[in-house]
Amino acid sequence: MASENVVGKNTGESAVTTIVNLAAEEAKLAREGVKAPGHAILSICKSLVAGGVAGGVSRTAVAPLERLKILLQVQNPHSIQYNGTIQGLKYIWKSEGFRGLFKGNGTNCARIIPNSAVKFFSYEQASSGILWLYRRHSGKEDAQLTPVLRLGAGACAGIIAMSATYPMDMVRGRITVQTEKSPYQYRGMLHALRTVYCEEGFRALYKGWLPSVIGVIPYVGLNFAVYESLKDWLIKTNPYGLVEDSELSVVTRLGCGAVAGTVGQTVAYPLDVIRRRMQMVGWKDAASVVTGHGRSKAPLEYNGMVDAFRKTVRNEGFGALYKGLVPNSVKVVPSIAIAFVTYEVVKDVLGVEMRISD
Repeated sequence: MASENVVGKNTGESAVTTIVNLAAEEAKLAREGVKAPGHAILSICKSLVAGGVAGGVSRTAVAPLERLKILLQVQNPHSIQYNGTIQGLKYIWKSEGFRGLFKGNGTNCARIIPNSAVKFFSYEQASSGILWLYRRHSGKEDAQLTPVLRLGAGACAGIIAMSATYPMDMVRGRITVQTEKSPYQYRGMLHALRTVYCEEGFRALYKGWLPSVIGVIPYVGLNFAVYESLKDWLIKTNPYGLVEDSELSVVTRLGCGAVAGTVGQTVAYPLDVIRRRMQMVGWKDAASVVTGHGRSKAPLEYNGMVDAFRKTVRNEGFGALYKGLVPNSVKVVPSIAIAFVTYEVVKDVLGVEMRISD
């Protein structure tokens, strides 16, 4: 783990150093009246860094609720240990201590930083491409993205980012649910990836990928579409004097992000539950929260997404598809809001140029 941390630290320092050097070179060329040839590369790097920072900050802020949500989603229904948000957090604190509240957060940040970076960057690129095609097709040079087009751009960004980092998400789910009493301990993300690959094969790293792809469309798509559309509406109408100098305040942007997060997570939540349950299938040394401590029926095996839906509803009722929704609702609103605002703040600090409306 120490070596992994050193590698991650060195990689982060190298990325920051590269961006600083690029910025300095661009400034030098600008003073000389020469357009920097690396301008596009610098803009890409800035966008990636802004997205990565946004994802890492937002997930760390709500890590205890994120872990509790996953525990509620996958725990054995015949051996309930976590029963609600308050009781669940108290149980984690009592049985595992303060560190237990943040178990899996390091792996989650290692996953979410590249995921968010690719997602935000992909959204800007997809939006620019879709807008160019839309203007060319409609013949209107001043046309802007509609909510439907924003939904499509957001969905494309989510699918690309999720697919690129899915194996990390799969093992993150397992690391998050393991406790000190688990029969086998993953020592970190790299060890978990290697263990799953050796014991279960390459395909196991993509268990639950299909419901994830389907869930990305309403979740990420609606997040971006609602957020951007709500911002545009507020700027155009300026209700209650919320707009100053054609800009929204941080608090107003937080509200937009909160609304976007609530809409997206509510629509896509059942698919997230199924994804988590499918990720636990085939784990021979599964955590006790999944197996029920061996005192009850073994966890169900699923043959696919449809089979997982059918067995979950048949054995636990329709409400099982929304297990963990309360802590997720409490978590997702500030998480999405912080992510969007952090992204825009870091982007402004780095001087990233938005190309969507060009």
